[in-house]
Amino acid sequence: MMLFYLLFWTSFLLLFTNGERGFHYGEWNDSQLQPTIQKLMKGYNRYLRPNFHVGPVEIGMSLDIASIDAISEINMDYTATIFLRQRWRDSRLVFPGNESVSLDGRLVSLLWVPDTFIPDSKRSFLHDVTVENRLIRIFSNGTVLYALRITATIACNMDLTKYPMDRQECTLQLESWGYNIQDVQFYWTRGNDSVKGLGTLRLAQYSVESYHTTVSQAVYETGLYPKLVLHFALRRNVLFFILETYVPSTLLVVLSWVSFWISQSSVPARTCIGVTTVLTMTTLMMGARTSLPNANCFIKAIDVYLGICFTFIFGALLEYACAHFCTMQHQTIMDVQRELLKEFEESNSTSHLVTSTPKKMQPQTQPKDTTEQETTDQTVMCEGDEPVAEKKEKGCGLSSVKQMSRKAASVMSVENPHNIDSHARILFPMTFLLVNVFYWLYYLLF
Repeated sequence: MMLFYLLFWTSFLLLFTNGERGFHYGEWNDSQLQPTIQKLMKGYNRYLRPNFHVGPVEIGMSLDIASIDAISEINMDYTATIFLRQRWRDSRLVFPGNESVSLDGRLVSLLWVPDTFIPDSKRSFLHDVTVENRLIRIFSNGTVLYALRITATIACNMDLTKYPMDRQECTLQLESWGYNIQDVQFYWTRGNDSVKGLGTLRLAQYSVESYHTTVSQAVYETGLYPKLVLHFALRRNVLFFILETYVPSTLLVVLSWVSFWISQSSVPARTCIGVTTVLTMTTLMMGARTSLPNANCFIKAIDVYLGICFTFIFGALLEYACAHFCTMQHQTIMDVQRELLKEFEESNSTSHLVTSTPKKMQPQTQPKDTTEQETTDQTVMCEGDEPVAEKKEKGCGLSSVKQMSRKAASVMSVENPHNIDSHARILFPMTFLLVNVFYWLYYLLF
């Protein structure tokens, strides 16, 4: 009997509790409870776009730039991870109330969604860890929010003529693949504010300078298609290149000037400095080009500077070659001059001995014609066109020989080869400084 009463009261309490719950549930359902997915999908055709035979579907877009992973000058593209959000209104999905329904992303196959694509994309994929990163949310007025997380490698045409002081303008374009402007219309939901995340990005070599959005149309042979474009400007950070390329190349140029203060007789030391700086500069130029596209159409700013530095370094090596050559020529001419003076002194002394012989002895020593011929040979180096008799009386002076040797030396060599190094100590630094001023003014201001 006790067991019977216990079962009775237990059943009564259970019925009472379920009744209260059923009452409240029915009361909430009567106040426009959210419908189930089955009711929304009843009679829904996902192959027909909303507003079919009525007008184009207006699709609002917004972007969140999560990251820009890499910017490649070699391939001229950038890789970015973005959150793409699309909104449109589908009258077939209207339900009563002010609530919204969030669906599993795998149910996207049950709904019509826009065929949006990125025309400049080289590679792209939808993230799928732990499930496909999709979001479907349906509002009571029929508005559908469709969000995706995408990573795409997008082409960006770059102008590298001012590299590494360049400013690149890249775009992210969104178009409709199959629906033309008579079927769908794209617009940015909040104008430039539709794009988030660019202002807070931290990139390795670039900084985001500015960005803006535009609405346009893509023209193809099959018609006009809606198109949204995000324009953003990237300014390269030049400090890295100054420390890695510009400063070392400048120091190499300064190092090549050290040879101007080394004696010209120290051939191994000056040759070693010149050849070492030339080879080091060549290695630096080759290393700077490995990270750049092998395109002949681009003469980059860094190539111009490295070419200037290489020219000055090679010029310092040629300067020593020229100075050394002039020194050797000057030494050779000085030796020749000393030999001429020595021969002149010997011949002059012999001439004095001949002229001091008594006149009566002269015919017995030598015939007249022979004496005149010898005197004429001795007066070949004399200046002027004076008669032979006068030249015999004057003779060739020492000053005339020195003057002739100086003229020959001035024609064939530098008067003082050591002045070449003295002038190079001033000319090379001043010229390099002037070229640097023009270089930086041109590439930074123009």
